[in-house]
Amino acid sequence: MNLITLHEFKGGIHPPENKTQSTASPISSLKLPETLTLPIAQHIGAQSKPVVSLGDMVLKGQVIAEAQGFVSANLHAPTSGKITAIEHRVIAHPSGMSDICIEIQPDGLENWATIQGIENYLEAEPKALIEKIAASGVTGLGGAGFPTHVKASVEPSKIETLIINAAECEPYITADDMLMREQANSIIKGIEILQRIVQPKQCLIGIEDNKPEAIAALEHALKHFKDNTFNIHVVPIPTKYPSGGEKQLIEILTGKEVPAGGLPSDIGILCQNVGTCFAIYKAISKGEPLISRVTTVTGNACGQPQNFEVLLGTPVSHLLRETNTDSNQLNRLIMGGPMMGFTLEDAQTPIVKSTNCIIASSQQELPDPAYEQACIRCGMCTEACPAQLLPQQLYWFAKSSNLEQATAHNISDCIECGACAYVCPSSIPLVQYYRFAKGEIKQANADKLKSDRAKERFETRMARQEREAAEKEAKRKARAEAAAKKQAEKKAAEAAAPASSEAKAAPAADLELLQKKLDAAQNGVKKTKEKIALAEEAGDTDKVELLKGALTKSQDKMKEAAKAIASAKKAAKAEPAAAQIEMTPERMEKKVEMAESRLNTAQKRLADAKESNSEQVDALTTAVEKQQERVNEAKQALTEFLNTLSNATQLPAKPEVNLDQLKQKVLAAQTRVDKALERLNMAKEQGLETVGALQMGLDKQQAKLEEAKKALQEASA
Repeated sequence: MNLITLHEFKGGIHPPENKTQSTASPISSLKLPETLTLPIAQHIGAQSKPVVSLGDMVLKGQVIAEAQGFVSANLHAPTSGKITAIEHRVIAHPSGMSDICIEIQPDGLENWATIQGIENYLEAEPKALIEKIAASGVTGLGGAGFPTHVKASVEPSKIETLIINAAECEPYITADDMLMREQANSIIKGIEILQRIVQPKQCLIGIEDNKPEAIAALEHALKHFKDNTFNIHVVPIPTKYPSGGEKQLIEILTGKEVPAGGLPSDIGILCQNVGTCFAIYKAISKGEPLISRVTTVTGNACGQPQNFEVLLGTPVSHLLRETNTDSNQLNRLIMGGPMMGFTLEDAQTPIVKSTNCIIASSQQELPDPAYEQACIRCGMCTEACPAQLLPQQLYWFAKSSNLEQATAHNISDCIECGACAYVCPSSIPLVQYYRFAKGEIKQANADKLKSDRAKERFETRMARQEREAAEKEAKRKARAEAAAKKQAEKKAAEAAAPASSEAKAAPAADLELLQKKLDAAQNGVKKTKEKIALAEEAGDTDKVELLKGALTKSQDKMKEAAKAIASAKKAAKAEPAAAQIEMTPERMEKKVEMAESRLNTAQKRLADAKESNSEQVDALTTAVEKQQERVNEAKQALTEFLNTLSNATQLPAKPEVNLDQLKQKVLAAQTRVDKALERLNMAKEQGLETVGALQMGLDKQQAKLEEAKKALQEASA
């Protein structure tokens, strides 16, 4: 006796059932088709990844596409044979879209891969049972195709009621009805396995009262499982469409409502289809993966309406031939029921895991939809909606692409049962509008997620660039501060010793250096004038202007050098005694230190230029060499000054000479000569205008080398 209190959901309709046509004969098997075409996406979640290649031989039950992630499912070969194609083919979808499919040409041998079930499965750990279900590729066979192992992976303490959906409320479909009649014992065993996994307090099998044979078969089977199934109840419910909807069946059996956007597990309930229970039993007890399912083939154009155990991947055309379908009478070919199914445009579309029915209808049976008319706001759609939505409002929002309002009015809770379109007097295809809006919302959400990720990557990149720029700026400021500090120290040193300035009266020892600067400036003026004359002859006005600017700078340097020499000579004549008094060892040592400091600065600038591949490398190299000469000259002047001072104070006539230092000086002079010669040869090969200047530089370096060698010889003697 049924002690379960039933409840009623709002809305719903009572369309003609048309179920008796396909229940007159038992479930039959079909002969192998010529080819099997298996889409890799037969479930909700991530697509499987093919693990076979063209030309491979596969065994029945062998994995041919592996699950990618937790919410995914394996795909197995329904029979043994050869992989003849891995390409895009038409798949079972309302849009008639194509997707990657694996084609198998059966060899007729039906050779099985190695499979193994779980012994004493009612004593096995729930985790091991879930892993076996996942490995077998079992998905929901009621229509949605949700991976079964994902649904079953819940905390046992969360589930109070396990509901088995055996309502099969949609017209024409009798696959679950016939399965319950013929495989009741196996279905109960599958329910036992689910109970072992989720450990509910009770299990309710909800079945419409228009299936008396199935109800009797289940109740008879339960009598043989008294020890393990004391909490399993077969609950007949009133026949009403769509009582087989998950949320509607939950409300009928428990009186509870699944919250909007929520899951049954949120209210302590887990739902599974009766066909899924049968697939679970075969996977756990025998090790058989999901490679076939019971499918109803019916309709007025079908010569032999019946239920068949169909291998996945079987073309619909093969079923039509086996059932003697009259192609002349066939008007519409529908996959699924007349309410929630969709029209097939290609009879080569393959059977997939969620295909529970194929309807070959005639023109009189399921005529083409009437032309859509204007909505008259009758409200009949609202009365028929089992999800308690506002179909009329959703229609306006979907038609105007007002996705924000459609989302606000819970369009995602629409189960697409088609009850609203069935009662609409204006023949408006409401479900098609809702499906379109759902697709647009899904795409908009995906685009937003993609945009957010791109924005995040952009912001991260900008932050990194700003950080690098800040670090670079900090380094630049540090270098600038260091340079400023050195410049300040230099100015302070010059202020402490004003007699060292070239613009003021200079010591007589600086006259030679000033004369060299004047000679260099005069030579620069001469060369620049020659270049200007050549550029004017060539008519290169732009180069002429640049050279005139360079000429002006050279003339200014020449004037400054001439003034400095005049001032130095005047100071030397006017105050010779003062100049001699100010020329002290300390000041000479300071001059050496300043020359070395300038050399260090020039060397650092040269290193920076080389690091940045600057065009000033050659010029800075020359500057470093000249500054090295100044350092050597300052050291030599200091040595000579100390020698003179020693002679004046009657020190030994021949001061001690450092031979190692003189040898180093000869080597340094020889290195400069080699470099000057290398640059001169390069300029001659390239025909540069700097050949004359480089030749003069080489002559000077050779003269200094001879002086260094002479000094070394004298010291050695």
